[in-house]
Amino acid sequence: MPATPASPAPALCVAIRLERMMPLVVLAMLLALAGCAGPDLAMRDGGGLSVDRALVLAEARQSLGTPYRFGGTDASGLDCSGLVQRVYSRAGISVPRTSRRQFARLPPIDEARPGDLLFFDTAGGGDASHVGIYLGDGEMIHAPGRGRRVSVTSLSLDYWQERFLGAAAPAP
Repeated sequence: MPATPASPAPALCVAIRLERMMPLVVLAMLLALAGCAGPDLAMRDGGGLSVDRALVLAEARQSLGTPYRFGGTDASGLDCSGLVQRVYSRAGISVPRTSRRQFARLPPIDEARPGDLLFFDTAGGGDASHVGIYLGDGEMIHAPGRGRRVSVTSLSLDYWQERFLGAAAPAP
């Protein structure tokens, strides 16, 4: 009868398991350090986007195709400010519920970067009545209105140019 190989000593088993886990341990440490170092470290190669902005953009893209629903804040339907609130909250950033309050309370900026909010007066009253999330390259994701779905639109359209009020940067 052939001899059965002896099982490795318990200390050797632990050492083998630790060796196999080392890449995961290193990855976890790097992620922890990136979080401690702040948003600038996270995606320097990715166009200078912070982790927060990357999360905002990823969440916004996942909302594409969601039906418009006035007052909507979930996957069954979103309005423009509901889209913004949902996307930012999923990235861990709290923003006010309505486009008017978002425009009034969030820090304004002169030049939008991907992930920033763009505000428009679409009702003609001088107040922010529509908001979208800037994607970069002259495009935004927004919930356009009744009977439509969350989509990407070009900011070069006269409609948006004529109604633009300003931009805000809730994400670092």
